[in-house]
Amino acid sequence: MAAEDAANREQDEEAEAEQAPRTVFADLGLSELLLKGVEDVGYLHPTPIQEQAIPIVLMGRDVLGCAQTGTGKTASFVLPMMDILAGSRAKARMPRSLILEPTRELALQVAENFVKYGQHMKLTHALLIGGESMAEQTDALNQGVDVLIATPGRLLDLFDRGRVMLADCKVLVIDEADRMLDMGFIPDVERIVSMLPPLRQTLFFSATMAPEIRKLADAFLQNPKEITVSAPASVATTITTGLAIVPEGEKRRALRKLLRREPVQNALIFCNRKRDVDVLYKSLTKHGFSVGALHGDLAQSMRFATLEKFKNNELQLLVCSDVAARGIDIGGLSHVFNFDLPFHAEDYVHRIGRTGRAGREGHAYSIATADDAKLLAAIESLTGREIPRITIEGIDPVSAEEMTEALESKGRGRGRGGARPAGREERGGRRSDKDARG
Repeated sequence: MAAEDAANREQDEEAEAEQAPRTVFADLGLSELLLKGVEDVGYLHPTPIQEQAIPIVLMGRDVLGCAQTGTGKTASFVLPMMDILAGSRAKARMPRSLILEPTRELALQVAENFVKYGQHMKLTHALLIGGESMAEQTDALNQGVDVLIATPGRLLDLFDRGRVMLADCKVLVIDEADRMLDMGFIPDVERIVSMLPPLRQTLFFSATMAPEIRKLADAFLQNPKEITVSAPASVATTITTGLAIVPEGEKRRALRKLLRREPVQNALIFCNRKRDVDVLYKSLTKHGFSVGALHGDLAQSMRFATLEKFKNNELQLLVCSDVAARGIDIGGLSHVFNFDLPFHAEDYVHRIGRTGRAGREGHAYSIATADDAKLLAAIESLTGREIPRITIEGIDPVSAEEMTEALESKGRGRGRGGARPAGREERGGRRSDKDARG
């Protein structure tokens, strides 16, 4: 009888939970003007990290947030910052808040959020990023800005020239801290933090929380509220994944067959090296695909033009490297393809997290060879699940025995799939001649 009562109580609790109203942005303490901006862009219910972080930020507390790609992290700090800064004016060359981003693309994405949500508020922002006119950026600073969005290198360049002062900065956001670490920006970040007032609010976000990241957070934050919305290495349940293990010389043909087999609306295709981005882009173009390329060596104007074409559906496919793609925010991306398994297992989660967002279905397929056995083992260990194996018609798959043999050989000495130093995604490199066909 007791067991039956417990079961009934559990059913009642589940029913109540199902009937409980979902949180809306109006429940989080944001101002009417900001809520109007959120409503104008069609958002009603906050994501989990927004629901947890926004009230804490409005209280003035430091935040340590761990959230994977596609969770709505940017709005979780942009929205409360705008309310905190409302009602005061900035002085020339003295921004009132600072958001540090590792890439130009991420900085631009954050700026777009300020414009989108703040259309009814009188707040100003400026972008300090490479590839843009330093004179124009200086002019913007001279007008006084409430929010400064910057990459570390350009910010320090202008600071050393006396064009910007950070003594009046009351709120600091360090975004994508793990990517800052990978790209070697941490010394710059540490120097920037040292130039800020000690009495400030700091918001620190990272997709992963490695020991090095935790150490940085301890150094920068005061009694932070920790917010983790999902396991750091989890894969969204809305994403269908698959892995084709093929002979080394068949990777490009395998990709083409997958692209033609799948109902691809639009897709990102990841390579590990920018040299391979160019080679794969030329190959897909030759075979008639609507494709663009994005990597760090391209001129800024070309990068922006290519990205705009992709966003406007003028290009169906975009071949890119990890560094160039970080910050690309494409709503409704149907597919992600890993032409190369990433050198860092965490990047697998970042890559495929660009599809299957906001409850939509997504598809993420990877191509590997026997040389990638160690990389594959690291990914499956991190995510705690095996990537389902798929076959491609007309291409003989590599056997499980060959993969096991390759993994054991990697344990005896590093091969092409062995561990590589952090932050090398954008470096050049050679690939087997067998894989240079097509």
